[in-house]
Amino acid sequence: MLDAFVQGAFLVFQWPALGYLLLGILIGIWLGAVPGLGGGLGIVLVLPFTFGMEPVSAFAILLAIYAVTSTSDTIASVMLGIPGTASSQATILDGYPMAQKGQASRAFGAAFTVSAFGGVFGAAILALSLPVALPIIVRFNNPELFMLAILGLAMVGSLSGRSVSKGLAAAALGLLFSAVGYADDQAIPRYWLGTTYLLDRLPLLPVVLGLFAVPELMELAIRDRSISRVRQDLGGLQQLMQGVRDAYRNSWLAARCAVIGVYIGMIPGLGGAIVDWVAYGHAVQSTKNPERYGTGDVRGVIAPEAANNAVRGGALIPTVAFGVPGSAMNALLLSALLIQGLRPGVEMLTTELPLTFSMVWTIAIANIIAAGGLMLWSNQVARVAFMSGHLIVPGVLLFVFMGAWLASASLGDWVALVVFGIIGYLMKQGGWPRPPVVLAFILGGLMENSFLLSWRIHEGVGWLTRPIVLVILVLIIATLFFSVRGSIARARLRETAAGDAADDTPAVTGEGEADNVVMSLAFGAIVVVVFLLSGIRAFAWPQFVALFPLIAIVPGLLLAVTSVGSDLMALRAARRLGQLRQLVHDKVAEALLGRSAWFIAYLVGTVVLTAMVGQKLAIPILMFVYLRVWGRFSVWLSAAYAAAGWLLLVGFYDRVVNTFWLRSMIYEPLREGLPGWFPAWLVI
Repeated sequence: MLDAFVQGAFLVFQWPALGYLLLGILIGIWLGAVPGLGGGLGIVLVLPFTFGMEPVSAFAILLAIYAVTSTSDTIASVMLGIPGTASSQATILDGYPMAQKGQASRAFGAAFTVSAFGGVFGAAILALSLPVALPIIVRFNNPELFMLAILGLAMVGSLSGRSVSKGLAAAALGLLFSAVGYADDQAIPRYWLGTTYLLDRLPLLPVVLGLFAVPELMELAIRDRSISRVRQDLGGLQQLMQGVRDAYRNSWLAARCAVIGVYIGMIPGLGGAIVDWVAYGHAVQSTKNPERYGTGDVRGVIAPEAANNAVRGGALIPTVAFGVPGSAMNALLLSALLIQGLRPGVEMLTTELPLTFSMVWTIAIANIIAAGGLMLWSNQVARVAFMSGHLIVPGVLLFVFMGAWLASASLGDWVALVVFGIIGYLMKQGGWPRPPVVLAFILGGLMENSFLLSWRIHEGVGWLTRPIVLVILVLIIATLFFSVRGSIARARLRETAAGDAADDTPAVTGEGEADNVVMSLAFGAIVVVVFLLSGIRAFAWPQFVALFPLIAIVPGLLLAVTSVGSDLMALRAARRLGQLRQLVHDKVAEALLGRSAWFIAYLVGTVVLTAMVGQKLAIPILMFVYLRVWGRFSVWLSAAYAAAGWLLLVGFYDRVVNTFWLRSMIYEPLREGLPGWFPAWLVI
């Protein structure tokens, strides 16, 4: 085995494999940094070019893209509060508040350091686990997967901000969203609102980008400020090295989270979509001062970044050893194996073992090079935090809209983006945590399918006595215990935590920590109505079609009513003191609902104008309008910015990604009216 390990290293460092490795790193950094793209798109684009290539070179470029997107996705998570990819969602909880405090360089220093560590650690575990992975993987069937999903939702307790009831109700709402579309048990559509777009369930990207990206961009626009709340005098190499030292001081946390990443990655069906949440929840529950998380604690960056890089190596184990891909990206890598004439299984662990170890080396080297390169570049990226928010908003909105569009190339993706953007903004203003919604939405399909199969196979709940199920059950109980304890600690020490920040650093509100009782009550009332109407509808369906939605609706309704009752009591107390009118006025003004409505109108206008003239014209036009009206910039700057957006749409999304564009109302008349020599793809 040692000989094969060394041979694998020689294979990677030979030319042209090394050149393809470096090219893959560059592509992966770009795809990870742009919200909505990700490594899957890169592998799809590159895969056709691997025909006829040597296996080592082919996997050098593919695995480099695969590995480094979970490093560069930190950029959007820290700078914009937008998940660069699905595996960087939890990083925004503390990474973005650090940028708001002017500590983006510190966040990058810590994140890139543990990303390199996590990637190398995951590769090492991949090398060591290949011969012994089969006994572990084959023991995880539907009951174990269902309980693992429950364990993931138990982490919600540590992400619930001020109110545990709000966090759990938000999780139930996420499970309800996951039930949209055809049921797993029978071909009966649920909550599809009469539109065919919802028959195939809600895509993940519009939901995530709507909940997280739109509210943050709305904040920048309506409050007319930069990302950072402090002056530009806190960055530089010193702060970057402080982040590196933070990673070293928290090396034990990084190691634990890397282990979590590897072994969650090994389990097909889970992978990178939840690993960062699990690692973040573990970090919160295993500390003595959980109240600091969510307000810019560097440990909240270290934990998910170590895990989401380690998961890559773990996820390759079932793909290479057993031909069981645990995610879409791994399915693409499995396709690459077959294209090269290789068969996963015994062959990859015997005659092709040097090639298998070359994959291990590729992942490790790619993570180290990408982390080092991004470290050198991080100070320049951190400067974005001090730019005018109006210069950031239209450019990022382009990527957000196009990222959502890539989900299914339907105008429904944009409608879902706007709707979930409104939901996300109301939740943020009302102190309702958004992470539980996303986590539950991701896990919902897996939970329903695993639960129904377990029930049918075991004819009831007999599967609850399986050994691994019992072990996971103990972990769930322990997780809930630590979550409740952490919530109590946060409630007692909230005032103390506010004083922990530096004297010249303004306090940053963590996820679910906003104290706006009026907005909280308004959103809570909406949630109660949604649960009631959804429950009434569910009773008209067959038992196994209605069962899972009702599992979410019943506790969700009770928890939402509890939250609404708490808000009503707070308003009643203000009324007794004669402060109700002033309180309502202040809280409504604090939410800036008027300017928020204008921004939402801008988003709706983007959708409507696109339906009329198409993306290539609508997005640049609205970028120009935003900069002139909202930002009050000059005509020349606004026009140059809009032209750059048009070039990106045409040059990258059209020519490189080969995006399927919307056929707008003017598509046919414009195509027929253009002269024959004019390339129509420039405008339609």
